[in-house]
Amino acid sequence: MLPFFTNPYPNELLYSAIARYHFYSGNLDCKDTLEELFGSRCVIPSVEIGSYFSVLAEKLGPHYSVESLLANHTIYPYYASFLSKARQQEILQDVLQDGQALYARLGMIAGSVCKKDGLYYCAECAKEDNAKYGEPYIHREHQLQGSDYCPHHEVPLRKYPTVSDSRIQYIRFELKHMNLTAIYDVDPYQEIAVTIAKQAYQLLQLPLHRLSREVVTSKYRALLREQNLITASNRIRQKELYQAVSSHFTNSFLQRYESELDEAYEYNWLKVLLRNSKRHVHPLRHLFLLHFLQQDIERLITASTDKGAFGSGPFPCLNKAASHYKQLVIQDVDVTRDFKTKNLIGTFTCSCGFIYARKHTTDIFKIGRVKAFGEVWLQRLNELANEKLSIRAMARELGVDSKTIKRNLNGKVELKHCKDSREAEAKLALYKNELLDGIKQFPSFSRTELRQQFEKQYIYLYRHDRAWLEANLPERQLKQKPTKFVDWTRRDQQYVKQIKLLYKELLQQEKPVRITTTTLGKRLGILANLELHLNKLPQTKQLLQEITESVQQFQLRRCYKIIDELLQNNEPIILWQVQRVAAIKSHHFHEIKPILERYIAMKQEVTNDERTTS
Repeated sequence: MLPFFTNPYPNELLYSAIARYHFYSGNLDCKDTLEELFGSRCVIPSVEIGSYFSVLAEKLGPHYSVESLLANHTIYPYYASFLSKARQQEILQDVLQDGQALYARLGMIAGSVCKKDGLYYCAECAKEDNAKYGEPYIHREHQLQGSDYCPHHEVPLRKYPTVSDSRIQYIRFELKHMNLTAIYDVDPYQEIAVTIAKQAYQLLQLPLHRLSREVVTSKYRALLREQNLITASNRIRQKELYQAVSSHFTNSFLQRYESELDEAYEYNWLKVLLRNSKRHVHPLRHLFLLHFLQQDIERLITASTDKGAFGSGPFPCLNKAASHYKQLVIQDVDVTRDFKTKNLIGTFTCSCGFIYARKHTTDIFKIGRVKAFGEVWLQRLNELANEKLSIRAMARELGVDSKTIKRNLNGKVELKHCKDSREAEAKLALYKNELLDGIKQFPSFSRTELRQQFEKQYIYLYRHDRAWLEANLPERQLKQKPTKFVDWTRRDQQYVKQIKLLYKELLQQEKPVRITTTTLGKRLGILANLELHLNKLPQTKQLLQEITESVQQFQLRRCYKIIDELLQNNEPIILWQVQRVAAIKSHHFHEIKPILERYIAMKQEVTNDERTTS
């Protein structure tokens, strides 16, 4: 056990702690330090992780374990959440020994992205560390591939100047070699880059092996299913996903982070990331997918794994006539997609013959449609019919409506609303007499007035003996409507003026409103005439054809407004941000994206010409 060691600071790389130990121990040769810490002079210093952790943990004493060093003072947690469980265990064995296969297993050799060629630091962190600890140190979150910004201070990272190229060396940060001035570079991707850096830092804070590739992939599928990017056959809609991600991230942004997407390439990172493949995908690209899905690491941990559109089963039988009603006895579900609505529909078939279907968004104990009732249900229906129950009572007992009972009885039971047919006949005769007495008592009453006065009798007779009711009611009274003459030419001119004024008001509103015939008609109170008599209003018709908008035209107008505001404020135009502010779905935005690019180019050209002229 060592007599002393420079205890690592929060989120300090183990490499940095060893570099400080080498400095404070007074060793002149790094190999002496290696022998003291690892019992060997042949160990190669590693910035990111390291090896021979079992020897080092023993030398440092009981306060340190292999797992704590790996979790808190290396960049391994950045990669760990996206490795398979088997690969995680292999890496634990690698760091205990010489670690020869370590970086290959992590994918840092074949799958590196934005590889850093030195040590990086944040000027603000360095100032704070010096004030708090008396010296700066190497933060592990600043060394992550693809992370250009400090997640704490949101400023760009700087490269620390080094002069020696020896493999056997430990570099200790010194304040005198650091540039601590502020950086004022304009970066159009700063917002998203800072977000990615913060999420990368969150990965470092996760408990070791809290997530694995198997779990994360299942969570991705659940999130994609919410966005309707999973088919009824449980396959990912790769083309739609590619288009949506391409609309979310600009091509120049993906090029900057070495993550361009080629739809034709079978092994592009987006496809590989969502497959059960042995190929490694860099953590940065996982963070890109999470950004597209509008998720972060905290929400990913609590997100549910994919259990299919309707869950993993078993499912309840909803046959009220069966002894296993509402019990989870159905093992499988047949998933299809509705042709019109595109909603996923699950069909559940029970051994009792009862077959029902429902949407995946509804309660598992709610029936969307019954496809077959089965023998058990029909047998119970016949039993209830023989007990002389009414139609409604049978419907309540079997959980259906009255029409379903009538269709399935096949005329075997006399249809009635009272248990005793003689009571029904007596009731019918009573109501007839009461209505006839009312007609005699109020001879001047119209049919409507009689119905209001004798509502109960009228409705019952209408349902059970309509022919008698029609024969005994007074003659219908036809109202003579006065003839009105409409000056359609004058009305046409009036409508044109009203619509033009309203059109200007709608265009000036802060929140855009789609210009449609319905919108204009409702706000002016003339919708009925626009729908029924538009051919009599030629000027109005022509004006509506000129100013009303299709869905795509309305989407373009919203985007144009956002782009104009950005240009006016001299702010960078990032199309995925325009899409988000305009609230346009990705597959619609992909259609209008070329139009917007031409519009931006035209507006920028006009702006440049104006500046040149002035």
